Amino acid sequence: MFRVNRREFMKRLGGVAGLAALARAGLTQTREVITRRIPATGEQLAAIGMGSWLTFDVGENSRARAGLRTVLEAFFDHGGALIDSSPMYGSSERVIGDLLRQVSGKEALFAATKVWTPGRWLGIKQMQRSQELWGVERFDLMQIHNLLDWETHLETLKTWKAEGRVRYIGVTTSHGRRHEEMEQAMLREPFDFVQFTYNVVDRDAEQRLLPLAQERGMAVIINRPFQRGALFERADGQPLPPWAVEFDCDSWAQFFLKFIISHPGVTCAIPATSKPDHMVQNMGASVGRLPDAAMRQRMIEYFTAL
Repeated sequence: MFRVNRREFMKRLGGVAGLAALARAGLTQTREVITRRIPATGEQLAAIGMGSWLTFDVGENSRARAGLRTVLEAFFDHGGALIDSSPMYGSSERVIGDLLRQVSGKEALFAATKVWTPGRWLGIKQMQRSQELWGVERFDLMQIHNLLDWETHLETLKTWKAEGRVRYIGVTTSHGRRHEEMEQAMLREPFDFVQFTYNVVDRDAEQRLLPLAQERGMAVIINRPFQRGALFERADGQPLPPWAVEFDCDSWAQFFLKFIISHPGVTCAIPATSKPDHMVQNMGASVGRLPDAAMRQRMIEYFTAL
């Protein structure tokens, strides 16, 4: 029986040798990346993206920035596209923008950020500032963060989309909160994207939000796929089930991520990391087979019993 957890796996791999081992295992860009269709347009989007909360909030720390540059390079090298941020995340937008100017492969970037302030005028100024920080001509996706003054910002975003200043518009919530308000917003307005929390433990979104997104033709981004690391703490020292090989999974990170992206209503999951080896491991979830409905139930039962 496997006994591979994230800490042990990365310790055993380590450095350049670890990346080479992952390459030999097939966790590289040489395998076809799993994509999902964006309902509004039919555009295909890589199913594993990247979040930036906490991890990219490093200010001018040159050592941390150097590590994050490697993270970005690994992300693009392994087929990543969607990077998600917010003005709420401290210096993250500035750091992302600075590093994007230094890395290759950024042509694949699907730039997604949020507006997080009350009021129309402040919202416009904040979104303009985000565009300057990222250094992009336009955002692929602009989201209203945690439903803050969402009706006001939505009117601006509709105008911006009509003018070609953003490609898609969306709304978010997190921590598994405010599902009722999110549901009402989704029923009222034709958002292109919605974002909320979902993972093997926190499955409340299965009850209404995920089915509603499918009904309404909305793409779904999943945040907190690891519950801020709590899932790894729970799995620490526990065996990965031997049947995980049936869906090309050899680590707990891939177990958690493949559970998420195998749901038919999910478009993209956005794990966050500041470690290049962890990024490569996360991106391993974007290739190979995915669990079917019966296997997903088996995954729930196995992990719940830990």
